[in-house]
Amino acid sequence: MKESTLPIPGLMLMLAGLTAMAPFATDAYLPAVPSMATALDTSVHNIELSISLFLGGFSIGQLIGGPFSDHYGRRISIFIGLILFCSASLAITLTPSVEWLWLFRILQAIGGGMTVVNPAAIIRDISSGIESARNMSRMALIMMFAPLMAPVIGMLILKLDGWRSIFLFLFAYALIMLITVFFKLPETRIKQAQRTHFLKRYWMVLKHRQALSFIFSAALTFGGMFAFITGSPSVYMEYFGASEALFPVLFGANIISMVVMNRLNMRLVKRFSPHTLLNIGQSIQFVTGALLFGYIWLSSTPLLIPTVLMIMVFVGMQGLLTPNCMASTVEFFPTNSATAVAILGALGFATGALTGSLVGLFGDGTPLPMAMIMFSCAIAGPIIRFLLYRKNPELMTS
Repeated sequence: MKESTLPIPGLMLMLAGLTAMAPFATDAYLPAVPSMATALDTSVHNIELSISLFLGGFSIGQLIGGPFSDHYGRRISIFIGLILFCSASLAITLTPSVEWLWLFRILQAIGGGMTVVNPAAIIRDISSGIESARNMSRMALIMMFAPLMAPVIGMLILKLDGWRSIFLFLFAYALIMLITVFFKLPETRIKQAQRTHFLKRYWMVLKHRQALSFIFSAALTFGGMFAFITGSPSVYMEYFGASEALFPVLFGANIISMVVMNRLNMRLVKRFSPHTLLNIGQSIQFVTGALLFGYIWLSSTPLLIPTVLMIMVFVGMQGLLTPNCMASTVEFFPTNSATAVAILGALGFATGALTGSLVGLFGDGTPLPMAMIMFSCAIAGPIIRFLLYRKNPELMTS
């Protein structure tokens, strides 16, 4: 394994910066959704659809970038992704209609997807086992501040210079990351004696039942989180009447809970296996999802505070589930880690695109569709994981 020229904290900060492109690109413009709808003469739901399209494009980018990175190297994959992301972000600042917004968001997402498959693969290149899980948690801890800050930054930019400048900020952010990676990140890919066709790389991951159990667990928890992300502007600002200034606070409360759970995970991973931690996280998410759905369904006038608190617990479990799912998945593939991350990420973001689209499709002006889809993900995740492990039940509690 190659050693980075950067100390671990510096390397984790850089990798977290790359991974943070996804939450910045999805969350920074959430406070501007109503303003964008007005400016582009369309509905709020059409602007929210751009979130789902971004998630779909992100999945495509990861599926392209994963085997490309394993085959040609981490640096070139990151460079191509960042250049595409920069170009599309700049184009969005000039978009004349929602249709052009959709197109450029897909291109932006493909570039972002090609970029973000690499940080977890780089961590697997330079570490393994418990150390890999701890490095994943370190990176995730830093990265989680991005969705906390993104809506705040978006709101400030919106107030100062309008929604188009939010995408100018995304352009500048990606450009800074491009320059930093060029000068600071070494190539870490573990070279194979014989190169493997990208389809064979995918098959190596897809036929691995244990890896798939972690991949689907991550995908369904992603789906629940993105159901909330997509529905949060209309639920918080339209249904509950929260202001554009209050929205980042309500949204950021979920990130704080994720950070807390991530810090707790860094301690727990020393004492418990990832399988045990996944059992705990999925159980808590299931119970919270049931309570949220029941409260919204049975209450004629649900209150903001109980809703926010239950969503905080539900989304907070992301800080426990994601690092363990990712570390457990890449552990099986030392020379194929970017492809494994690509499948995990692509399925996760595709699930997020699906759940986000369903939130918009079934949107009735209440939080019920969002809560129902979040709860459905919390049910499906552990069920699929159990079915994949049904021939090895002892691994469910190991």
